[in-house]
Amino acid sequence: MSQSIWIQNPFAIFTANDLDARGGLVVEQGRIKELVALGQQPSQPYDQIYNARDDVIIPGLINSHHHFYQTLTRAWKPVVNVPLFPWLVNLYPVWAKLTPEQLHLATQVALAELTMSGCTFAADHHYLFPQQLTDAIDIQVQAARDLGVRVMLTRGSMSLGKDQGGLPPQHTVQDMEVILQDSARLVNQYHQRGEGAMVNIALAPCSPFSVTREIMQASADLAAQMDVRLHTHLAETIDEENFCLRMFGLRTVDYLESVGWLNSRTWLAHGIHFNAEEIARLGANGVGICHCPYSNMRLASGICATLDLLQAGANVGLGVDGSASADASNLILEARQAMYLQRLKYGAEAITPEFALTLATTGSAKLLGRAHDLGQIAEGYQADLAFYRLDELRFSGSHDPISALLLCGADQAQHVMVQGKWIVKDRELQTLDIDRLQALHREQAKQLLAA
Repeated sequence: MSQSIWIQNPFAIFTANDLDARGGLVVEQGRIKELVALGQQPSQPYDQIYNARDDVIIPGLINSHHHFYQTLTRAWKPVVNVPLFPWLVNLYPVWAKLTPEQLHLATQVALAELTMSGCTFAADHHYLFPQQLTDAIDIQVQAARDLGVRVMLTRGSMSLGKDQGGLPPQHTVQDMEVILQDSARLVNQYHQRGEGAMVNIALAPCSPFSVTREIMQASADLAAQMDVRLHTHLAETIDEENFCLRMFGLRTVDYLESVGWLNSRTWLAHGIHFNAEEIARLGANGVGICHCPYSNMRLASGICATLDLLQAGANVGLGVDGSASADASNLILEARQAMYLQRLKYGAEAITPEFALTLATTGSAKLLGRAHDLGQIAEGYQADLAFYRLDELRFSGSHDPISALLLCGADQAQHVMVQGKWIVKDRELQTLDIDRLQALHREQAKQLLAA
């Protein structure tokens, strides 16, 4: 029988919806059964008590854009100081050599690092399917199941190689029919619907400079037919904008509309270089944007106009992007960086710690189509929670606990709960041997670059 647990009297709690849960919350059968107001007791019997008097509790963070495989190519010297296009040109041939074992390890490392930072649901954009890696998404499903975390795995694709005027090497692209058949297979085999789903699948042609118009339109049609979401990179750099003008005779948002993507099924990675009219159109059509501050700063891509997009009606979430451009898979640090970068654009008064945490919780939940059951501490929502301690020297003298998480630089959760289960306890991942994983991953990273 399922045990109910009263997570009692937290030091602080961020519900993301202003509900009073200062007395804690009751978790049962993987969901939040009841919020307890300050000084109150649960209204129904419970089986266990967890005393949270030292814990700052927030909804489990949600990462809405990543490239798990890139953990194998962090801080690679040849691309440390270059912008996006030369960065990609140098890395495509390396990534094309990935083996199934390497992808499995890379996925586990990314998910482990994310989870230990307080992330409970992560979207990955995998678009590399060389001959030896055609079952890449199947490998990622198994890696996620082993860890016990939620994932949105997107079946990416590249179909526009150098010979057709694209950026990727020709041996990294696939035919459209192969892409569409595998996309349908993955949705049918793995996509879970309804509350509490642990695995979601989306369709995700990589970018305007790596896929044809035909695969973009066909993916939009298939996503509508199978009722799944759409994801791609868009408006990340000026180079990309110029590419769209040269290749298609269209700016990025016009291109998006021309292939049937300007709708609420779509969320975009980066979304930096939009003008005011384009922001209004994105908002009016309910398109979502994933802000990736570390990557955008590392590659000098620009600053996402988050407040303008939100005010126009778009949804905005947060992602860590790939570990070869952000070089980490840490979502609480990404929230901190989002707060500071957005303050440069909008000012300190407009961009609060609570705003940044909301991007990483309810914002990302909306992007991934999970606003009905994830991203909030509320009755009926999934019991996905991150617990932090403010007992390190960096927090000494801090006064507001929620602000301290970002201002003082929290980087690891004390505990993490997914679906009511402890996945991280006392800063230790419960489902994997981290030392062994790290040793294997380091060895494979060396082999990949030596091949």
